[in-house]
Amino acid sequence: MYTFASIKRKTQLSFVTFLAKRLMGSGKTEFSRPAINIAVISVALSVAVMIISIAIVKGFQKEIRDKVIGFNGDIQITRFDNNVSYELQPLDSKQSFITGLKKTEGVKNVQAYATKAGIIKTDQQIEGVVLKGVGRDYNWDFFRSKLVSGRLPEFQDTIPSEEVLISKETAHRLKIKLSDPLRMYFINEGENAPRGRKFKVAGIYETGFGELDVLYVFCDIAQIRKLNNWAPAQVGGFEVLLNDYNNLDKMAPIVYNSVGYNLNSQSVKDLYPQIFEWLQLLDGNVIIILILMVLVAAVSMISALLILVLERTTMIGILKALGSGNHEIQQFFLLLAGYILIQGLFWGNLTGIGLLLLQKYTGLITLPQESYYVSVVPVYFNAWYIAALNMGTLLVCLFILVLPTIVISRISPVKAIRFD
Repeated sequence: MYTFASIKRKTQLSFVTFLAKRLMGSGKTEFSRPAINIAVISVALSVAVMIISIAIVKGFQKEIRDKVIGFNGDIQITRFDNNVSYELQPLDSKQSFITGLKKTEGVKNVQAYATKAGIIKTDQQIEGVVLKGVGRDYNWDFFRSKLVSGRLPEFQDTIPSEEVLISKETAHRLKIKLSDPLRMYFINEGENAPRGRKFKVAGIYETGFGELDVLYVFCDIAQIRKLNNWAPAQVGGFEVLLNDYNNLDKMAPIVYNSVGYNLNSQSVKDLYPQIFEWLQLLDGNVIIILILMVLVAAVSMISALLILVLERTTMIGILKALGSGNHEIQQFFLLLAGYILIQGLFWGNLTGIGLLLLQKYTGLITLPQESYYVSVVPVYFNAWYIAALNMGTLLVCLFILVLPTIVISRISPVKAIRFD
């Protein structure tokens, strides 16, 4: 059942909406058109810059993060008595926690590994590297996408494989090609002479992360066992891969409590704190850009709205003389401002998303890989980010635009009509 108050509110809203539509459709005068066009362009540029900034920073963070995780996993499990070198103390591969971890929601894989420092020697040069041994349970998805030539090493259960995977940087520096023999030398504690091993290059990868590319050579974990005189069931540690990096902070303590008191687990953030702190600092830059761009859009909208109010002073006076209240007239001008805002948001989204798609599928803008760890500007699309950005910009601007509409309450009907 309708009350008098509800009918009045609906009538007022219909009147405001009707008036706003008529004014929008009647065109703009020469006086207000430039200001409104500038406001639309300012909002569009601000929104486009915000969308591009978030997509590029999130894309850059994801690229770097995925590369570090590709080499180390999300969480590493090792013995407590390991030192800072790459000579890991062995532990049994048949741990009771492995089955439970693999069944834990959010865990993608648990894979064994071992590392050993060594030297690659060619006829002209030598290079210090870390030989990382992995088994048939290793998830090669990351390196499969980074292969530039050859194939991934193939391992067997019975005979240790001689195939290795090396980086493009290492191959270039040592002038090594596919299928070339690779001679490496290792030093064990208590042995006077170094141990030599001959491998065969099965594939060459490039991640763009120079510090890690020049460091790691991947081989069969059985080779590490032979070099370290380990038992067939011993490994250096385990890597835990997660389905979603965003769950790392939640999963890290779960893994730590699962492995028992005699083993240690460290997240990739603990292993490379300087890299992840650097990536986190980028979020601060994005926040500054967002604040500045919203302010630019808001100031442009305030200017346009004030011009519209001044231009419609006579109309405001007539509406007040006919009985319209300040609140109704304020709603009318906020509807006009919302219309201008939506225009700016539309063109801003079209421009920002269009430029990002162009970059994503063409790689038009490149970067020096040795400095930024990526060869092209990366972009990351997230519908929630874009929706939140648009809604936040709209709400903030409309909230700020309430302030200039206060001028309406100071307009006297008599003076406004006489001014005309």
